Amino acid sequence: MKKLISILLLSLYLVSTTELYQFLKIPVLIEHYLEHKEEDPNITIGSFFKIHYDNPVKDSDYTKDQQLPFVSHAAHLIIVCTPATPFTFHLFDKESNPIIKSKQTFYKSIFYNKDILNSIWQPPKSC
Repeated sequence: MKKLISILLLSLYLVSTTELYQFLKIPVLIEHYLEHKEEDPNITIGSFFKIHYDNPVKDSDYTKDQQLPFVSHAAHLIIVCTPATPFTFHLFDKESNPIIKSKQTFYKSIFYNKDILNSIWQPPKSC
């Protein structure tokens, strides 16, 4: 059951976000081919595809031709991000608050204990 549900959800996702939905138009393709077959019994499937896909022409059934699969494409899954407030950019000639750089020395750090380091690193002593 889980496999069936996952296949169904994946199929729905792919059909709605990719060009796979075009395959759902195949019955329209078959119906339109049969209409052309009634008008001209000598038409082959290859010549039908050449007429409609190779060099499409605006003729009397142009609206029907546009309903065929892979003739017209739609943009799916368009994401538009707009800021909630307008973004403004202010440039000033002079800095209102100049940055004061201070030199920070390591020996004033709270992690540095001079007594501990002096007890560890001592020169060798002679007896």
